[in-house]
Amino acid sequence: MEKPFCPKCNHPKVVKSGIVGGRQRFKCKKCNYHFSVNKIGKGIDSYYVVKALQLYVEGISFREIERILGVSHVSVMNWVKQYKIKAPEQYDYRPTYKVLSHAELVKFMTRKENLQGSGMLLTELGDKFMMIKWERFKNS
Repeated sequence: MEKPFCPKCNHPKVVKSGIVGGRQRFKCKKCNYHFSVNKIGKGIDSYYVVKALQLYVEGISFREIERILGVSHVSVMNWVKQYKIKAPEQYDYRPTYKVLSHAELVKFMTRKENLQGSGMLLTELGDKFMMIKWERFKNS
C-alpha cells in the first residue's frame, strides 16, 4: 500500500502510527498531525457522502441509509442541509432495496419477470451492488 499525503499540510513524509478502530493510523513528520486512511481530517470520504445523498433522493429514510452505509443518520441529515437537497415528493410508489453480490445480481437480472413492471436503479456499494426498485402501493 502506498503511503498517503498529509490531509492537513499535503506533506509526503508520513509514518505509521498504530491502528485505531481497525484502521491504519499515520502521523505527518512536518506538522505532527495524526490521520487515518479513509478520513480526511474530520470529514468522511466523499464516496459515502455521494451514496448517502443518492439514496436520500431515491426516497430511502435517514435511518435506513445509516444501516446500509454504516454512516450516522445525523451526518446524512447534515449533508442534506449542507447541499440543500430537497426531500422527494410523496407519490403512490415507494422504493425497496436489496444489497446483492455480483453473482446474485447476475442471477436476478437473467430472470425476465424481475425486470418488468417497475423502475430500477443499480449502484455500486463497496464490493456489492444495491438494487433499488419502485413498487406501487396496493389500493385496497
